[in-house]
Amino acid sequence: MERKLAVNGIELNVETSGAHGDPAILLLHGAGQSLVAWEDDFVAALVAGGRQVVRFDSRDAGRSTSYPAGEPGYGLNDLVADAAALIEALGLERAHLVAMSQGSAVAQLLALGHPGRVASLTLTGATPGGPGHEYADLPPMAEKILALFAEEQREPDWSDREAVLGYLVEGERPYAGAVFDEAAQRVMAGRVVDRTPNLAAQLTNPFLIDAGTPWRGRLGEIATPVLVFQGGDDPLFPPGHGQALAEAISGARVRVLEGVGHEIFPRRTWDEVVPAILEHTARSARAQASSAPSR
Repeated sequence: MERKLAVNGIELNVETSGAHGDPAILLLHGAGQSLVAWEDDFVAALVAGGRQVVRFDSRDAGRSTSYPAGEPGYGLNDLVADAAALIEALGLERAHLVAMSQGSAVAQLLALGHPGRVASLTLTGATPGGPGHEYADLPPMAEKILALFAEEQREPDWSDREAVLGYLVEGERPYAGAVFDEAAQRVMAGRVVDRTPNLAAQLTNPFLIDAGTPWRGRLGEIATPVLVFQGGDDPLFPPGHGQALAEAISGARVRVLEGVGHEIFPRRTWDEVVPAILEHTARSARAQASSAPSR
């Protein structure tokens, strides 16, 4: 199901699931992640709800174009342009965006810069205006995250698979909420290792890119329907970030996921999250249909 598409002078590795013609959901992963961060069963649940689901590796992720570790040849706005070009390359008029963390920043900018390509936004692990822009009115990061950022992180021997697996698992632990499923994280780490030719770049470059001009003051321009999931235990963007994001966008709604940290929807939340996404994307489609001019 995976294939590579040439867009914006690079190659993006893409996987499409579901029936062509069903409403399309484009999944945008976070920094340091790749398309497998969106679990197969999560994708299958959305497809079962009548959605076509697209997930892809962004630059420096998985099997897409990568750059030397420490030398990203792009900025956040390039990731936005990539997503817009991908929607067009897939022959989609528009897509519903479901996004995590840095992906949520990309989604905000995509809705601002390419509103005709965006049917709705579902954002999680998000902050208004995106990572890299700090605001005094928002809750600060948890002490454990501040301490983590202050420490120089020792990289593993990238040729030692077991060492890399342990490195990936432990890298996720500080961001988890009330439950950290170490066994599941190790399985996920194995998938990441086995499909990523340049893992050092994936875990380095996305955190070094230029976030561009702050855009929090422009969020009121977003007219597409927005649903924000806020992790109740998110240590990077604590409760308050999601609420501030929603308050800046007319009509946006917030749902708090108790016990969830800065992580893509844990499996235990799917009974709540999947129906909410299906309802949100269906509501968006109904709203667009009702606003369309009659013939």
